[in-house]
Amino acid sequence: MAGIFALVTGLAAPAHASASPLLPVTAIDAPTVHGRAAYLLDASSGEVLFEDNSAERMPIASLTKTMTAYVVLKTAKPTDVVEIAPADVAYAEDGGGTTADLRAGDRLTVDELLYGVMLPSGADAAHALARTYGPGVGGFVAKMNATARELGMTDTRYVNADGLPMPGGDGYSTARDQALLAAKALELPMIRETAGTRYHSLDATDEHRSYSWRNTNRLLRTTPDAIGLKTGFTRAAGFCLAFASEQDGRRLVGVLLGESDSSRRFATAEELLTWGASRQSA
Repeated sequence: MAGIFALVTGLAAPAHASASPLLPVTAIDAPTVHGRAAYLLDASSGEVLFEDNSAERMPIASLTKTMTAYVVLKTAKPTDVVEIAPADVAYAEDGGGTTADLRAGDRLTVDELLYGVMLPSGADAAHALARTYGPGVGGFVAKMNATARELGMTDTRYVNADGLPMPGGDGYSTARDQALLAAKALELPMIRETAGTRYHSLDATDEHRSYSWRNTNRLLRTTPDAIGLKTGFTRAAGFCLAFASEQDGRRLVGVLLGESDSSRRFATAEELLTWGASRQSA
């Protein structure tokens, strides 16, 4: 999928969009997007199908956790074991983030923690992985930003591993950059598996107590070809969604940022995927 990083000439943007002057193609019958930004990419060919304000920097909430999973899998083995520290639990609770309800002292493998990151969007699970594989959260965030540069994400800055607001300023990214990341992340089997799983449970063992997690991505229940990827919300970011589908070997990847209505982001994503699938690649 190297083509996703090359300049493409097949951009389609809605009539109301602030389309790039380099790619002034207007979409016909494209779905209406109500959020602040949108991007739809044919990751199989590298063709940009839809663009609306895709270069504006803005907070992305828990879409941040896709990079966390991606960076972890660059160095860790899925079978590596991580012990949950009290600081991991306290971080999520004190920050008001969504959690995987992890308990301090439990020992879980990396692949189990990735389910905790990607399904319930656990800030505790993200913190545990960042702390372990930085080493330290600060070191891990530096790796996230270095990886963003390697992937060509030129308008992205991470300040933590989960997307929660930070006193010193939130991180930011763009719809385009997040689509580039989503396309690369979905090349990893472990991310593809976790992001596409609706429910995941762990039975109690000597290492940890039982857990049961449900994916926050509603598309997995409504869109047959959906394969992921990640939801997000903060007051500053609004409702966000990185989404993808695969049909007949063709993978579409999209991002919606800054929606004001949670349900509408899923409906819009489904409409974009259906519309994109009906278009022939250039």
